[in-house]
Amino acid sequence: MSRLRVGLGWLLRDRATGRIVVAQWPNAAAWVYVASLLARRVVPDGAVTAVTAVGTVALVVWALDELVRGVNPFRRLLGAGVLVAQGVGLLLA
Repeated sequence: MSRLRVGLGWLLRDRATGRIVVAQWPNAAAWVYVASLLARRVVPDGAVTAVTAVGTVALVVWALDELVRGVNPFRRLLGAGVLVAQGVGLLLA
């Protein structure tokens, strides 16, 4: 087996089932984030800030959940990357 295949297997394999996992059905926090993206298009301008804040909190909760309970290293790295991106965005705002 090639090193690339072994490395990808390690990165993407669900530790509980042994299956390759890149994406999963969204959890509640991810659905709240998606709903906030859709809501920002239809709410009045005055409510956009509140909807954006709710979406950002939901995204951070999702990222923390992935970082702590991700099924494989890829999902944990994805959570860490989203947290870093949110932190940088907060610092630059």
